[in-house]
Amino acid sequence: MTSYIRPEENTLGVILGKPGRSGVPTGSTAGRAMRQASARGASLGTGWLGLGAGLLAAVQAVYGIVMFVSHAGEYPNLLPAALAWVVYALALTGVATTIATRGEQMPNWLFGVFLLGLSGTVAFDLIAVWPLHDVGRYVTSAASVGFGLLAALTLRRSRELLAVAFTLGTTLLVAILLSMRLTAENIPAQLLLIATAVMPVVFGSYVLRQFRRIVQLELDRVLVQSTVSAPRFAVGMLASEELARLDLAAEELLESVATGRLTLPLSPETASTAASLATELRLHLIEGRRETWLYHAITESEQLGRSVTLADRGSLAGLLDPQQRDGLLAAVWLLVSDQSKSSPTAQLTIGPVTAVSEAGSNNITVPLIITTTAVPRSRVDPATWEAIGKVGRFLDSTQDSSLRVEIECIVTNPANQ
Repeated sequence: MTSYIRPEENTLGVILGKPGRSGVPTGSTAGRAMRQASARGASLGTGWLGLGAGLLAAVQAVYGIVMFVSHAGEYPNLLPAALAWVVYALALTGVATTIATRGEQMPNWLFGVFLLGLSGTVAFDLIAVWPLHDVGRYVTSAASVGFGLLAALTLRRSRELLAVAFTLGTTLLVAILLSMRLTAENIPAQLLLIATAVMPVVFGSYVLRQFRRIVQLELDRVLVQSTVSAPRFAVGMLASEELARLDLAAEELLESVATGRLTLPLSPETASTAASLATELRLHLIEGRRETWLYHAITESEQLGRSVTLADRGSLAGLLDPQQRDGLLAAVWLLVSDQSKSSPTAQLTIGPVTAVSEAGSNNITVPLIITTTAVPRSRVDPATWEAIGKVGRFLDSTQDSSLRVEIECIVTNPANQ
């Protein structure tokens, strides 16, 4: 019998644990995510950033070649400088060809060969300009190496590229200090050289990190928004995956007994496994009758899970209609998504029911209080007020220099449904 396997991915489809871990069913969500993550070009759109970075490196290389040609008559020996450009061109085209044929991947051996080519470029260029005693003015291909590292920006870890860029900058600094005498006239050119070698990777890593954060944040928002149309009580997205695996394991166990592969009475080990499956199934079914859509929206969200707490003893959040749910999620998201150092938080307190809204009406009033920290009223976006208005009539105030909103939600009385 095949025992069930707990989900190995979070709400964003990010694989948890060791990569390539065996035992994940090929038809499961985790299996599909693994295949998609290893597929050619699957990197949340970062492949396009890599293409743009490669084009930027090519444009800068053209500029460097123009500068090399303009200073060609001043080199004591032109051969090392020309070899530096040849090695640099071979390194870039070799990596580009390998990535185009093997997919958007850069294994360790390819990264090592790429760094070896870039090291040769720097070495040949420094040999060529050493007798000129002005590294910052005459170095061309070595200055382009910093842009060349951008070709690996989306394929290798940022800390690896930052370490290489720091090593490159240190090498050029040592060459400057050993080969020339610094003066007020030549210092700007040397500083520009070091900045050209180091800053492309620094800025590129920052842009890539922000891009991935934005994409993951939007994916998280989309997944959370899917709970708007969920039933009043339901299991979460990850629990649904676990239920499917538990059901598969139970079916395999019953099929094994029916076909005679497992004889009765069951062995103690098999009986213990069957009891565990039954217990897990009962727990998940019970959870589905206690936890509302709002609970799952908060706990299964990367953003809301660390910033929002929910107090809903009566499970009244399930009474909200889709428009009210959409407004509540949008308002809370806007309140806690501020990326400032203050790390804003919000607490949602729902209930208890106060009274019927009108005599003889089928509606009841559910009070909802949003208490925030590090969210001054002056910084609340107008879209937040619009979203809160969808939930119900509200009254805002300030508590401990942060926003507090009291909302009266008019919902259908479940006793009349």
